[in-house]
Amino acid sequence: MQCGIGHLPGGCQRTMGLHCVLILCLFSGWAVGYKQGDNVTLYVNKVGPYHNPQETYHYYTLPVCRPEKVHHKSLSLGEVLDGDRMAESLYYIRFRENVEKKTLCTLTLSEKQVDELREAIEELFYFEFVLDDIPILGFVGYIEESGFLPHRHKVGLWTHLDFNIEYNGDTVIFANVSVKDVKPVPLEEGAGAVGGVGVGGGSLVVTHTYSVRWFESPLPHSRRAERLRDYSFFPKTLEIHWLSIINSLVLVVLLLGFVIIILMRVLKNDFARYNVEEEGGCDDLDQGDNGWKIIHTDVFRFPPYKSLLCAVLGVGAQFLTLATGIIFMALLGMFNVHRHGAINSAAIVLYALTSCVSGYVSCSFYTQLNGQRWVWNIILTSSLFSAPLFLTWSVVNSIHWWSGSTQALPATTVLLILGAWVLVGFPLTVIGGIVGKNRAGSFQAPCRTRNIARQIPSQPWYKHTAVHMAIGGFLPFSAISVELYYIFATVWGREHYTLYGILLCVFAILLSVGACISVALTYFLLSGEDYRWWWRSVLSTGSTGLFIFVYSVFYYRNRSSMSGLVQSTEFFGYSLLTALVFSLMLGSVSFWASLAFIRYIYRSLKMD
Repeated sequence: MQCGIGHLPGGCQRTMGLHCVLILCLFSGWAVGYKQGDNVTLYVNKVGPYHNPQETYHYYTLPVCRPEKVHHKSLSLGEVLDGDRMAESLYYIRFRENVEKKTLCTLTLSEKQVDELREAIEELFYFEFVLDDIPILGFVGYIEESGFLPHRHKVGLWTHLDFNIEYNGDTVIFANVSVKDVKPVPLEEGAGAVGGVGVGGGSLVVTHTYSVRWFESPLPHSRRAERLRDYSFFPKTLEIHWLSIINSLVLVVLLLGFVIIILMRVLKNDFARYNVEEEGGCDDLDQGDNGWKIIHTDVFRFPPYKSLLCAVLGVGAQFLTLATGIIFMALLGMFNVHRHGAINSAAIVLYALTSCVSGYVSCSFYTQLNGQRWVWNIILTSSLFSAPLFLTWSVVNSIHWWSGSTQALPATTVLLILGAWVLVGFPLTVIGGIVGKNRAGSFQAPCRTRNIARQIPSQPWYKHTAVHMAIGGFLPFSAISVELYYIFATVWGREHYTLYGILLCVFAILLSVGACISVALTYFLLSGEDYRWWWRSVLSTGSTGLFIFVYSVFYYRNRSSMSGLVQSTEFFGYSLLTALVFSLMLGSVSFWASLAFIRYIYRSLKMD
């Protein structure tokens, strides 16, 4: 079964309606059965520098063996987003039939083509083939640096590949490529070089060959993903890190316990002091006291920029729903390593479908705050993230297109994604907003708000917004810093992330820490008779996104070897978007936690 989005490059000839239906094929995991002697198609995919995982080019951009007419495989949306451009190769592989040193083609390379290959090898270009949805990785050539005086610089091209394929019954389990016993063809510089191309011109004749060996495997097809995880062409960067997570969990539990216990003891003393036996409601409480009780007539005064605040809360709730859905889908096994780009496809579909959540939450709360421009609120909600995303993508995609990278999306894929937002995402935002507006009740404020605002006393330096943002952002970041490294190594590397159980635990820890820290900082703010908690609660924990972006800069400089305009633009562009997502999501969680806490303490004031 082939779930196609289009033939790339060269354009997709199918309609957008068919595209949307074919997205559902993303989760298909049917095994392909072969009979002995059946053709097993090997697709060539992409090449790129080892240290720049997102800088990839079509395999046939190199001077290699290629058919007279290139036929491209029909790709899924996730594969296109991953930069895949699979095309049929000249390799002829039959199921369970060994081949010994069969000639693939003979090429006469010009000086320019040799220079292209030499440059690719010196930049550590690797290639990716795909056989039965199994990625096969290898380096284009061989490079050796030796000696100081004289210095020797050797560059060689692999012209023979050994394919080792494992099978079980009528299914393919695993495949890799080896050059263990192969001698590379030297690509030397300088006139008169043996086997090379001189400066004055000339050519180099190379013959590409391959061998195929089949091995029986006891592993069933349903578990072949385990075989791929056990084998890695690239150096391992992910290890089982339960000990680090348990250590973070213990620290977080101690932190939360400390905050909760201290806060509850302080609140108990406050209630004992504030709950006096007097006639009337909370408006008649003793005005001579101080602390959070004295601002009960101002604490529910609606904030400025209500529409923007509600949009932040709505989009934050949408990403909270989206992240939870992705994690649970991963736990259900929907994203195994053989489904190329499945997470990307699922994220796009879920983002469009969960747009109703952002519209509902934003417009509902905006109506409770007596907002009147609800149409503008819906437009602001729908564009709060989509506008920065489109701007960032436009810059990144333009640079990929300029460099010829396969990461540049074709026009048909752009129209598909734009259509998903225009025909699904935005309408669902409008529908959610209308439903939220109609179902919104009154704002549940335990105390009345007076017309004249109380003057806010001067605050000490440690209660300023910048200090609260530093505290509220650092603590949630410290709870996820261990896992963040492994996620970065997966997203900006080539490893397969499979520890979704750990990810769920870390996600729950992140939300818990964000909520508790926000409640504590809000209490300290109100104790200083400052009732401007609305935006402060969003910014305090939402500043975690700033720490994540700072960490991304640290990762780029000290934990990776990425370089160049193409890779750097994509890394920092999407790192900014990631920071924005965390800021919106955690800002929304911290606001609702603070609101629930404030309603609780003012409702608990005794009224006779």
